[in-house]
Amino acid sequence: MNEVSIIGLDLAKNIFQAHGAGADGSVVFRRKLSRAQLLKFLSDQQPCVVAMEACASAHHWGRAIGDLGHQVRLIPPAYVKPFVKRQKNDMADAEAIAEAASRPTMRFVAVKSEVQQAAAMAYRTRDLLVRQRTQTINALRAHLAEQGIVAPAGPAHVGRLAAVVDGDDGTLPAAVRELARLLLDQIEDLSEKVSGLDTELRKRAATDDTARQLTTIPGIGPITAAAITTFAPPMETFLKGRDFAAWVGLTPRQHSSGGKERLGRTSKMGQKDIRRLLITGAIAVVRWAARKGALEGSWLARMLARKPKMLVAVALANRMARTAWALMRKGEDYRDPVAMAA
Repeated sequence: MNEVSIIGLDLAKNIFQAHGAGADGSVVFRRKLSRAQLLKFLSDQQPCVVAMEACASAHHWGRAIGDLGHQVRLIPPAYVKPFVKRQKNDMADAEAIAEAASRPTMRFVAVKSEVQQAAAMAYRTRDLLVRQRTQTINALRAHLAEQGIVAPAGPAHVGRLAAVVDGDDGTLPAAVRELARLLLDQIEDLSEKVSGLDTELRKRAATDDTARQLTTIPGIGPITAAAITTFAPPMETFLKGRDFAAWVGLTPRQHSSGGKERLGRTSKMGQKDIRRLLITGAIAVVRWAARKGALEGSWLARMLARKPKMLVAVALANRMARTAWALMRKGEDYRDPVAMAA
């Protein structure tokens, strides 16, 4: 029997499919394993490459399998799909994973540590609570609008609605007042939880040297810095800043052929959390510059003079991503090029 070189592992909740391939690509074994059997089976194998799709529980299994002495490789699911032959099933998926992992040009996902996953959970929990708060605020505004009470959107204007609900002028029926107070209590509770997570993320950014350096970039705050340090792979993965910007999804989509370059809209194919935060920070910088005036002769001033604000914000987010890559590679603080030239 040939010696196993790569094991493709199709992950699941309880039943896993393993595909062992030799150095020449030949099939060595195909095994269906239960959750309890997986680590025991892999511990009996000689150290080799174990490849999995970068999906749910992949980082947990990556750490556990790596502790057994195997070399773990996580592959984005989109890069595995072209290697699936005809019908899709667990056996075909495991074989496709092994085939994809054998390609010399394949791109892999770094296995996250437990600390990184805990930080990611803190960020995503905050994101979920913010969405729930927005949903509750919109529900309250919609219900009160049916009673003729209208207020602008956003958490900053909830107090205006609360004043009407708590008033004793008889504007609202008792039943409406009681239900509105229930929604207001829910909004207050969610705001307290979001504030607590904000404090935790800011403390984490203040104690982390890389996150602190990122916050020196205009438009990047503690939460964005925490997201970059949590979700981004090591910056050594990218040869240049444009590669990192492309990974985030801030570069144009290409449809080039025959030596003719055709660039389309922003691809949005990368890490959506970092991309959204970078664009949000860039919008804040663009709005401030449009109101206060950008520094004369700066890139931002020249762009605002001839381009729409939203286009400038996305372009600025791209520059922020490239700057973040440079700072993380060099371990330096941000230096304003206009101020240095002066």
